[in-house]
Amino acid sequence: MAKVEIYTKPGCSYCYRAKTLLERKAVVFTEIDISRSEDLRVAMVARSEGRQTVPQIFIDGRAIGGCDDMMDLDRRGALDPLLGVVA
Repeated sequence: MAKVEIYTKPGCSYCYRAKTLLERKAVVFTEIDISRSEDLRVAMVARSEGRQTVPQIFIDGRAIGGCDDMMDLDRRGALDPLLGVVA
């Protein structure tokens, strides 16, 4: 299974949707809450090539974007192979 990291903030509906999709697929992920650390926010922006919105999702160190980007990958059938999920 792939290593998944997701940068989030409390109360973010897009973060909730992204985490729900990953949980539905039984994917273990690391959640990084940037709400209390400017250093974590700066690291997220640097890793995501300037994107400042949450969530920012990384699969095996590769930035895939936010919630809508991940949902689009899922609709196209491209998310499961990245995650190493067997359908």
